[in-house]
Amino acid sequence: MDKILLMLQLQAELNEATNGDNWTSGITKNNKVINWKRCIYMECAEMIDSFTWKHWKNIDKEADWDNLQIEVVDVWHFIMSLAIENYSQTRRGRIDDLAQNISELDSFAKINKKHALFAVQNDVIEKIESIMIDTLSRGALNLEKLISDFFDLVLMAGLDLESLYKLYVGKNILNQFRQDHGYKDGSYIKVWGCEEDNVVMKRVLDENSSVKPSELYRELTKLYLALNKS
Repeated sequence: MDKILLMLQLQAELNEATNGDNWTSGITKNNKVINWKRCIYMECAEMIDSFTWKHWKNIDKEADWDNLQIEVVDVWHFIMSLAIENYSQTRRGRIDDLAQNISELDSFAKINKKHALFAVQNDVIEKIESIMIDTLSRGALNLEKLISDFFDLVLMAGLDLESLYKLYVGKNILNQFRQDHGYKDGSYIKVWGCEEDNVVMKRVLDENSSVKPSELYRELTKLYLALNKS
């Protein structure tokens, strides 16, 4: 539960810094409507592009599992945001209540074990589409099913709670870094040399599994400044 709670707290802090104190009302500090469901299904569509699903193009290309894992973490940002918003608007409880309820799901017990195997490509795509259906439904949100489907996807993408947590913290720091370096006004450079910043961040984590969030931020700063000087 501790890792779930910490990720929820980090996400709430990021949303507050990005969207303002009242983000759970569904409106940003700039009066833009927030639609977490749309964020989820649009990100899921991008996730499917990690695979060679097109029968007419690049049919022999290997699946990009590294990108899939990063996209899974991106979706997790939005699912947590939707869950926090839902608990706030329906008065179901606070973040610690949400963390407790998530930790009691049967699917959580499955990801709380070491895992590093990938599922069959078509099965992964079907699970991604199930998550899309969860968020495209016009009926009441079934938050528990959405989170359970997501945890199934975590396992199918070769992740577990520990690796999800590690990648989430890395992406959370990268998102903070983006916001601090012009992401909103469009001045931020997302491709560093010939690689996306996501890939650079993941490589830093892979090279130093014990790196602290503050150290990761400093390393990203160093690499980004070197890019801008070249």
